[in-house]
Amino acid sequence: MLRAALAGLGHVNRLLERVIYALAALIVAVMVLALAFSALTRFVSGTGYDWFIELPPVLSCWLVFPLLGPLLKAGQHIKVDILPVFLSIRQRGVLSLFIHITALASALVFLRAGLDATQLYMMLGQMMELEIEIPIWWMYLAFPTGFAVLALFAAEMALRDVQQLINGGEE
Repeated sequence: MLRAALAGLGHVNRLLERVIYALAALIVAVMVLALAFSALTRFVSGTGYDWFIELPPVLSCWLVFPLLGPLLKAGQHIKVDILPVFLSIRQRGVLSLFIHITALASALVFLRAGLDATQLYMMLGQMMELEIEIPIWWMYLAFPTGFAVLALFAAEMALRDVQQLINGGEE
């Protein structure tokens, strides 16, 4: 049952990871192009469109939060790497499990808080003060989305840790 759950979750997360990295690349491209077009329009016409400059900060939340899970799985998230040097293989497995369960619990707490904030801003109906009208809740939606992704990746990693501890660190 553990293997089946791990296989299913792993499949979902691999698919999510590809989508998130593609989305991140697209967002970075749009950010760079928006700033380049802003400079170009100001150079050519003497005036520009403010939304070219305002778009990158709006998109940055959609770049950062969804990447939490894939970066955790890739080992590119914040970590302390001195402690494992002093631990046995089994102790490292227990520490890894503790870290991933803590990440999962934290992600679930922040997911709930993000959903509450998003619902609040949806009810308020406020719009960002840009040349293009974007609802404020749209930016806040990146928060629970990112933490839902993080929860999925942390759950997979915790299950993998459990499997390795059961198998004595072989897998």
